[in-house]
Amino acid sequence: MRRTIAAAVVAMATAFTVLPAQSASAADEVTVPTEAVPQIATDKQADRALAAVTELVEGGPAPQSTPEPGVESAPETSLESVPETDAEPPAAEEAPDLTLAMRDLYLALPRLSGAEREHAEALLARPTDGAADRQGNGYAVPAKKKCGTAICVHYVTSTADAPPSKGWVNYTLRQMTKVWKHEVKRMGYRKPLSDRALGRSRNGGNSKFDVYLKDLGSRGLYGYCAAEAGLRGKKYQGRAISYCVLDNDFARAQFGTAPKPTLKATAAHEFFHAVQFSYDYTEDPWFMESTATWMEERVFDSVNDNRQYLNSSQVRAPWVPLDTFSRSASFQYGNWAFWEYLSSRYGTKIVRNVWSGAAPRGKRNTFAIAALKQQLRRRGGFAKVYRSYAAANAFPARAYREGRRWPAPTLSGSLRLSKSKRTQAGTLTLNHLAAQHVRVRPAKSLRGKSWKLRIKVDGPSRKTSPAVVVTVQLRSGKLVRKSIRLNRKGKGQIKVSFSGRKVRSVTATAVNASTRFDCYRPDAPADPRFSCAGIARDDQQVFALKFGVVKR
Repeated sequence: MRRTIAAAVVAMATAFTVLPAQSASAADEVTVPTEAVPQIATDKQADRALAAVTELVEGGPAPQSTPEPGVESAPETSLESVPETDAEPPAAEEAPDLTLAMRDLYLALPRLSGAEREHAEALLARPTDGAADRQGNGYAVPAKKKCGTAICVHYVTSTADAPPSKGWVNYTLRQMTKVWKHEVKRMGYRKPLSDRALGRSRNGGNSKFDVYLKDLGSRGLYGYCAAEAGLRGKKYQGRAISYCVLDNDFARAQFGTAPKPTLKATAAHEFFHAVQFSYDYTEDPWFMESTATWMEERVFDSVNDNRQYLNSSQVRAPWVPLDTFSRSASFQYGNWAFWEYLSSRYGTKIVRNVWSGAAPRGKRNTFAIAALKQQLRRRGGFAKVYRSYAAANAFPARAYREGRRWPAPTLSGSLRLSKSKRTQAGTLTLNHLAAQHVRVRPAKSLRGKSWKLRIKVDGPSRKTSPAVVVTVQLRSGKLVRKSIRLNRKGKGQIKVSFSGRKVRSVTATAVNASTRFDCYRPDAPADPRFSCAGIARDDQQVFALKFGVVKR
């Protein structure tokens, strides 16, 4: 699910701190989860899941969350501002997500009982349950449907849930059919599980995939997909039957954009959640949302609705961990840029391969980062690829096909060195799967060919996967990248050209590529959440950097 208003990133998490210079079949049995899976391991988590959906659907009390330190607060910096970027990105806005909230509620069902269980089941009900939905979220009048080869669109002809015309119903069906063909047939993803086993009274009248049109815009929602039942058997492990609900008209008055492109982007995004449920409905939420937002670009490239989230990507907020999922910000949407980076270099199949690798098999349930590491082994390894991605984000116009239309990168520091001011030192503190950039420019006094910039690093130990990538931007426009070789203690240095005649700038990108987690921890924060419902082992890693101008 995506919010009408694009969420933006928050203030810089850790600036460059300056230091002194010296320093399925019909016979298949339908079931709900029989025991709590790792994501919903406690009664408190189950209560939180119920509260989240209640708040989004009914406007009830929202669950309280505590921001992760370093994500939504920042120390000030005394460094000069950078001309081509904002000193601070704008503040984040709320970005509620109903699809993942509904998923969590489905997972929480085994831990709920009595009135809470009834409440949860009503929230998970299809709109056609109508009066049976005691929460009042179903259709108030009988529904009709229009079916294609694989999809049925359900709608009503009166009340606020009615679409503007029969033509809009037909248009929705055409776009959903186009999405199905692109994602399933052309890109080779699994199709959503058939709901035939639910029976005609519960599955929309046939085994085709069901999409319901309903007035969601009044609640600030585009649409959502809901997991509603699993099937027993090894081949169905981790997979769930699902349905989708889309806004009934995507009215400009509610969404601020033209209805047709808004429908297209939402259809591509939400249907991919149904596809995801056919792989593993328990997957990491950052992975589910970032790849669904990436899919919008694959199906409807010209719409570009997902650009609104790039202010929350690691281009603009490189200090926020890649695997962040937060109900108070939109990082999980903005980081579709990561999959864009990978797919542009290794082909779009890499995302499908990660989903296949993350699907449960027997007792093994690989979370997204682990599956991604498997895919990148023969491409130099995850740490190498991630540091290259992090460094590329300092120059998005050069790194991405449409990057010239993307927002400018955010720098943690901007320095200018000269004959009279030859050294500058400082520190950066990085959490896992995050980076920060410091850009250094030569003053006019450094015109000679023999001037060099020496960069010394005193970083964390090698086991935490630290890296520093140096990008020399020549005045010709060419970019030259080199990685500083760090020893086991995280120390290293490099010298690069710094002649003002040839060099426009030198950017040092410090990277924490750690993928070490204590997984499925009941004491992990509720918001934000990270990989495998766990706690990262290598946060708050300090990089001390010293820049010095020297002659050859």
